[in-house]
Order: sequence, then C-alpha cells, then structure tokens
Amino acid sequence: MAGAPQFSTDRFALKMGLFYAAYFFFGGVQLPFFPLWLEARGLDARDIGLIIAVPALVRIIVTPIVTHQADRYQALKATLVIGSMVGLIGMTVTGLVASPIAILLAFAVAMAALSPMLSLSDAYALSGLGARERNYGPVRLWGSVAFIAGNVGAGFLLERMAPGHLIWLIVSALAVVVVAALALTPLDPSPRPVAETPAASPKALLRNPAFLAVVLASSMVQGSHAFYYGFSAVQWRAEGLDGRLIGLLWGLGVLAEIVLFALSARLPKSLPPTALLAIGGVGAVIRWTAMAFDTPVALLPALQLLHAASFGAAHLGMMGFLARNVPRELAATAQGFAATWSGIVNASATFVSGFAYAATGSFAYLLMAAMALIGLISALYAGRR
Repeated sequence: MAGAPQFSTDRFALKMGLFYAAYFFFGGVQLPFFPLWLEARGLDARDIGLIIAVPALVRIIVTPIVTHQADRYQALKATLVIGSMVGLIGMTVTGLVASPIAILLAFAVAMAALSPMLSLSDAYALSGLGARERNYGPVRLWGSVAFIAGNVGAGFLLERMAPGHLIWLIVSALAVVVVAALALTPLDPSPRPVAETPAASPKALLRNPAFLAVVLASSMVQGSHAFYYGFSAVQWRAEGLDGRLIGLLWGLGVLAEIVLFALSARLPKSLPPTALLAIGGVGAVIRWTAMAFDTPVALLPALQLLHAASFGAAHLGMMGFLARNVPRELAATAQGFAATWSGIVNASATFVSGFAYAATGSFAYLLMAAMALIGLISALYAGRR
C-alpha cells in the first residue's frame, strides 16, 4: 500500500526469530519432560498416552477455525497474543490440580490455545519474510537453537530438582512466549480489491491433489515422531540414562536440524519441496527401525543426527510447498488445514503408542517406521503431480 509504514527486514526477522526462540524453548522443556512430570504424579503409560493424545483431538477442531479467522481479519499477531495468554493460564492450572481428569481437562485447554500458534507463526513468517525476500530457514533456526537450550537446560535441572516441579519450569517458559508475542509487529495489510479480484476460497485447497498429498506426507512423517516425543525420555530413563544425557541426546538431534536450516538458503533452487519431504520420510524410516531393536547407547547419537532429515527436511519441504503454491490471503488457512491433518495423525499415533509401549516396549518404534513409509510414498506421489 502506497505510503504505508515499512519495517526493515532485519527488524522483522529479529522479532520473528525471538518469537520462535521463546516458543520452541517452551517446546524443548515441555515435549520431553512433561511426560516425566505426569509419571511423577503417579500416572501410568496408558494415562500419559491418553493425556497427551486427547488435547490433540481438541486441536483438530480449534486450529482450522482459529487460523481461518486470523486470515479473514488479518489478525495474526492478535491471535498469537491471545493464544499464548490462554495457554499460560491453562498450563498454570494444570500444575495446580491433582486428579488425572482435572489434569487432562486443563492441559486440553492449554494445548487447544497453543496449538494454532505454530501454524499462525509459520504463516506470519512466510508472508513477512517472503515480502522482504528473506529465507525462512535461517530465521526458523533460532527456534531450534532455543529448543536445544530447553532440552539441555531442563535435563541438567532434572538432576537438581524433583520431577514433580518441572511443570513450573514449563509455565515460566510460557510467560516468555507471551512477551515475545506482544513484541511482534503486525504484518503490513494487504487489502484485496473485492470489485476486481474475488477472495480466494479455502475450498480450492481441498480440491488440489498435490496439496492434499503433501499434507498427508508431512503429517505421516512428522506424526511418526509421536512415540519419540511422548516416551523416549521415559524409556531412556528406565534404561538407566540420566537426565543430562537425555537432554543432550535430544539437543543433538535438534542441532542437526539447525545445521540444515542454516544451510537451507544454499540448497539448489531446482530441488523441489516434495523431494525434501521424501528425504524426511527415508530418514524417519531408518531412524525408527533402528531404534526399535535395543539400540546401544553408543549408536544413539548417530540416530539422533537423522533428526535433520526426519524432522528438518520434512518441515522445510512442507513450508517450501506452501510458500510456492498458496496465496498470502490463505496462508494461515493452509497452515490450519495442514495442522488438522497432522493433529489427527499425531493424536492417533500418540494414543496408540502408549498402549504399544506398555505392551512391547521399544518395538513401538516399528509402528512409527510404518507411518513414515506411508509419508514417503505420499511425497513421491505429490512430486509427480
């Protein structure tokens, strides 16, 4: 818009990087160590799987609604602020209640509020950075750096504090997310002249076979991490690994992801996003198959490096496809659709993995490998559309 105030590329990228850092620091603490807190409260593997899975079902309903409304009113920042505040309140209540049902309900509210935030922040980043001709990966990597800090920092604290107090570390991290969301600058408005160009319909996304195949591929590959996210810390702890080593292993995986994000701007422009998705599928199949069979501790670092493929390449492939094929006015809506598919897959995988772990232990990883294989096939199909 002529005469509209413009913010420098560095300022936008800095604020975006700070938000990613805050949000993923929270994730770096919550993902591996929230199950340990649940275990410390006396819950068994089935209860833990249920508590982690049911909020994901809530996200399936909430995320597409919230992201579409954020697109409709061009209110990405406001939605991020509100979501982070409600999430902070919900997680605080989670730490204060005692019964499994109360924990489930409070955690469901917190995750329902927080779940759209990644979709919204990615839409915010792709729109703002794209308009400034900046690459997504080098900004997104600060989230991964902070994720490592959360992994390693919480791992060291676990050796000095009771697992029952981990919830307050998670709550403190969420308070920082609220501050970072408030600091974000709204995107420059992009009004559509209705008389000349009709607004793009969200239904167009659902009629696009390539979009659907890419979303399926991403959801299956990313969803194949469900057992790893939910039970790897519990399993490794049971096998005698201390909190510091668990945190370092998680951090090593994310370090590999960071290197990929940092170098993503140098990837060949001719490399299609679907190829990155396929690479992610291959990495996940290898990783989970190997981890199913009583993996020696000495081999765990090498398998953790495959996180660059199973998560990093798959994520960049998904983001690259959306950036190239989805108009800005549907950016958050497309992210919401993707999150809905991913939520269905992740909720199912998380719920089943709790029972699988209780029944078979580490062989539950074979189920994750099968999911990744489906994602790989879907990515190859999308690449031919």
